Amino acid sequence: MALQKMSESVYVGMCHKIGTPQQVASRRDIADISELLTNQHDVRRLMISGSRKEGFRFSGSDVDTMFWSTDHRVIWDFSQSAFYNIHRQVMILCDSSESPAGFTLLWLPLERAGQGVLLSCVRMNGGLFISSSKYRDYTCTAITPDSRIHGPCSTRTEGSEEYGTLDHDNAYCFVSDFWPPSAASWIDRCHSWPPPHVVNDIVRNGCHFVAIGHKLGNHEGNEWRISFSQAEYKLVYSMNHTQVLTYGLLKLFLKEIINNGLRREEDKLLCSYHMKTAVFWAIQQDTLPHWCPQNILAGFWVCFKLLLKWVYEGICPNFFIPENNMFLSKIHGQAQTSLFRRLYGLYEKGIALLLHSPSIRSSIIDVLCNPRLTVCTDEHTLISEAEFDVQLFDEIDRNDALHSSDLQHCIKIVHTVEQLIGSPLTQYQVVSLQKHTATTLQCTAFILHNISNTGVNKQMYIADKISCHMLKLAAKFGYVSDMLYIAIYYYKTFRYREALSVLEMTKVKLTQLYIMYEECVDRERYTEAVGGQSWSTKMRQAVARNIKLDYEICYISELILEQQSSRQNSWPALLIPPFILLHMLEILCSRHVDTIGAQTALNDLQALVHHDQGLYIGDICRDISWEILGICQQISRNLQAALYSYTWTSLFP
Repeated sequence: MALQKMSESVYVGMCHKIGTPQQVASRRDIADISELLTNQHDVRRLMISGSRKEGFRFSGSDVDTMFWSTDHRVIWDFSQSAFYNIHRQVMILCDSSESPAGFTLLWLPLERAGQGVLLSCVRMNGGLFISSSKYRDYTCTAITPDSRIHGPCSTRTEGSEEYGTLDHDNAYCFVSDFWPPSAASWIDRCHSWPPPHVVNDIVRNGCHFVAIGHKLGNHEGNEWRISFSQAEYKLVYSMNHTQVLTYGLLKLFLKEIINNGLRREEDKLLCSYHMKTAVFWAIQQDTLPHWCPQNILAGFWVCFKLLLKWVYEGICPNFFIPENNMFLSKIHGQAQTSLFRRLYGLYEKGIALLLHSPSIRSSIIDVLCNPRLTVCTDEHTLISEAEFDVQLFDEIDRNDALHSSDLQHCIKIVHTVEQLIGSPLTQYQVVSLQKHTATTLQCTAFILHNISNTGVNKQMYIADKISCHMLKLAAKFGYVSDMLYIAIYYYKTFRYREALSVLEMTKVKLTQLYIMYEECVDRERYTEAVGGQSWSTKMRQAVARNIKLDYEICYISELILEQQSSRQNSWPALLIPPFILLHMLEILCSRHVDTIGAQTALNDLQALVHHDQGLYIGDICRDISWEILGICQQISRNLQAALYSYTWTSLFP
């Protein structure tokens, strides 16, 4: 009974650390919609992989993305070429005859391909093969020149005004629509898990090939590893929440206990992929009859014992191709012995070993100190409505990255949205799609104005009508702060009074006491105002976010230099707090129609920037807020004050 209560306490603690079932589901659905809309290019596709795709949000985690071309297809035998137009698509044939399990050579039988692929080829055995090392070098230098090679990936550290700096691992790979013959036994193993519809979906979608060979293979520099990333996230999606949290618990166990104190990467013999593999095998082998909150510690222990067994034997079988021993090139000899001793020392401590984990410790101690503690695992008691909504809209904003300066791309996204409207969508996908549509309409409106500003009156008139309509439409189902895009457009087209009218309406809405801006919200007032309503309604009536200005689109000339600076820092867009932009637009518009109003707005902006305590300006936007204050002071001829404001911007990293 004590172990059961401790398990329930750990389950609740992990829900707070990793997310409730609802939170994890919302992250996945929102990311999937974003990925679907992003993949509207004719020949290029991408897929987010790793823990972010699976629904985890660990701070500091890398962002893993796979890229491939749709006009290059990998086949396993010549008969499969019948499914393609070989005159339009490049056929790449697998040759696994000389490669270890899970690896292959990629042969170009017709010796034609894209330039980057041909530059990466080598002659072997009378044929032309794509070298993984050459291709990796090519993508690292030609496609992402500011990156470094990390395994099969090009890795670069990107800055984000919202989320700090993160490592982005980009794997440029090839795709096959066919399931690998070497993984055929996996299909036969799937009796109890995953369910048949998941198996069929996985097999139907084939696999990928990433640019890294086996260290002990005969052709290490030229071989490619078969990647099951797509299959893996589908497997994680099919887990119940206890299984997901067990996987998360193992990831924390690895980071906070096993690898704790190990600074060199080469000393970290076990990785997150080994943890995932252990969970997959444990679930499929039906080692634990019931994966439920009361059994999460038992599930963890089953997986830990499996890892211990693998380290002892020096064999970690790949889940899809068991003949591929993932320990073969790294965990052997003295390293294997030392790792086993360390793990066995932890095993002897029993479940108390988790007391060494800062993330888990308190959940165990709570029960040890109070054996009569009542633990409720109902997810509706674990997080309030307002707290969930903060996380939800933050997730939507993180994935709202479809800011495009390409009109054709925007049109494709709108067409895709039209098709999705009639399809079955989850509630999270609906609200996410709503915001993506608003963003795309906003980008389209400004692009259309910029390209039609040719001096031909009729064209300009028609484009203006369309742009105005799109911006008003976007404001009807976007955030409250999205009304500011209308004011930007009116200022850009010299309609200062109309802009001021929109700004006045926006100010009234933004100053409501229940408005949620970023993570700042009066939870009681928010719940009173929109509690129980749909997320679509909440977004329209009670949510404000930072305004995003894509650096490739000209919005207003006064911010062009700031957009260029944002681009140089590798930020996807310039972020401006809504009240800062509102006051700036008031100043810019009032200068033409109401000089007293302009001075009043400047005073309001200065007071906000100088005295705000995080209510209207987040920490990440302090820099741009001081910069905009300086711009407005300079426009108003207050050069001394402007110099002071510009000086303050240098104090922010």
